[in-house]
Amino acid sequence: MPAIRGLQLIRGGAMAPALARPRPARAEGDDTAAAGEMPVMTVEFSTFDTWYEIDSWWEGRFLERTKRGSFKRTIKAQGAAGVKVLFNHGRDMQIHQKVLGVAQLLEERETSPYMEVPLLDTSYNRDLVPGLEAGAYGSSFAFEVIGESWNREPGQSDENPEGLPERTITEVKLFEAGPVTWPANPDATAGLRSGADWLMAELAERESDQYQDLVRSFAAFRALHGLGTPSKDGPASPAVPDPMTPAPGPEPARHVSGLTAAARSRRLSLLGVKR
Repeated sequence: MPAIRGLQLIRGGAMAPALARPRPARAEGDDTAAAGEMPVMTVEFSTFDTWYEIDSWWEGRFLERTKRGSFKRTIKAQGAAGVKVLFNHGRDMQIHQKVLGVAQLLEERETSPYMEVPLLDTSYNRDLVPGLEAGAYGSSFAFEVIGESWNREPGQSDENPEGLPERTITEVKLFEAGPVTWPANPDATAGLRSGADWLMAELAERESDQYQDLVRSFAAFRALHGLGTPSKDGPASPAVPDPMTPAPGPEPARHVSGLTAAARSRRLSLLGVKR
């Protein structure tokens, strides 16, 4: 099953970025450290082969995992410096889209992608340093799914007691990564969460055209995979509909058990999605 191309997603978790003081260049015989030198931020942002639940009004509800190797092609193509390093995905009210630094190292390690970023000597980075040192932030990344596989009827298991659809991501295109104040989940150090609801609320207030484009894209995504949406809270947007109303989109999303292959094909044709 091909992924819907062009749909950028956000995942965030409790893997706190860390800081390491750089080893300053010293003249021969000089044992004094450079005062006030900015630290290097290290970030791990996607634990491999670990199931986590996506429970999003916009994306639907399913289990997801990222396979080891899924970042290798994007790292090779872009290099470390090609991935932006922002705070709160560039949507912080004070820092906005100012970069925190330029990554010098980005690679896959045994359990996760790993990035090293010497922080720029700026006032906004100095404001962030105490929180980073205290482990107060989580890590998050923005990406597009290039390769994936789905098991829509996996049955119940210890990892999936409700038998939710399971998505395995095998390749991504990485756009950006960095520290966030949300959605660090204190109950799971390796778990990730969807950032779609937060992003859509932000876009609804500031960027109406992009918001409407994503409404259609997420509707196509749910239709393609037969995903329902949580109904207890409604979408994270300025106008919250009745909790029992379906998520916005050309047609209501339905649960996997209620959508036949023929119905899914007709819906995708209406949405303009080619299979």
